[in-house]
Amino acid sequence: MSSSEDAPQSAPVSVTAGDIPAERAMLERALGGRRGMIDSSVPTLVFLVAYAVTGNKLTTAIWAAVIAGAVIAGVRLVRRESIQQVVTGFAGVAISAFFASRTGEAKNYYVPGILTNAAYGVALLVSVLVGWPLIGVVVGLLTREGTAWRSNPPLRRAYAAATWIWVGVFAFRSAVQVPLYVMSNSDNPQALNTLGVAKIVMGAPLYLLAAYLTYRVLQPVLSKHRLETADEARTQEAESGSE
Repeated sequence: MSSSEDAPQSAPVSVTAGDIPAERAMLERALGGRRGMIDSSVPTLVFLVAYAVTGNKLTTAIWAAVIAGAVIAGVRLVRRESIQQVVTGFAGVAISAFFASRTGEAKNYYVPGILTNAAYGVALLVSVLVGWPLIGVVVGLLTREGTAWRSNPPLRRAYAAATWIWVGVFAFRSAVQVPLYVMSNSDNPQALNTLGVAKIVMGAPLYLLAAYLTYRVLQPVLSKHRLETADEARTQEAESGSE
């Protein structure tokens, strides 16, 4: 789960049921790690600062954000590091810049992020309501356990609870950013500046908090599941050996 706001590694992450998959997998694969989230926040920060420093010159702010994204991608290329998350983030910056430039309003730079928040939030909510919490689907894919967790009530409940955490993240972001967007105009630059700050603060920091809470919810259940699976494997091995 990720958005234009908000985070990269080319090497696959080896995750097992007892290897803290919630925090490690989501940070390293979905969010791109701490550095990936920071990199994805830089263009927005540059846009916000450039817009304020130049006296609300939208074109300058847009180009500053685009150049910042290009520089980050360039540094990654020179270091031969993965640019998957950076490319995704840069695409988000380009789309945001397009929205702002086409309308001539700085506040529309934040429209793609707001729409993405709503889309992710709705998808996560629906997944819980239909009994297929997306956190379970994602972790199942990363641990190569597929959908076996659906036959385990404790795991199913834990994944549902973890998914609700992320529903809350996107709902909270929308609840804060949508009103600020509506209030933002040429007569109310403070609302626009607050919207930019909110996007940054509710990006990487909020994601890290949600990832940690997800880990706290899932780790005990996953650890117990790992032990039970290991016990079953030993029992089956012993029974096979006695035949």
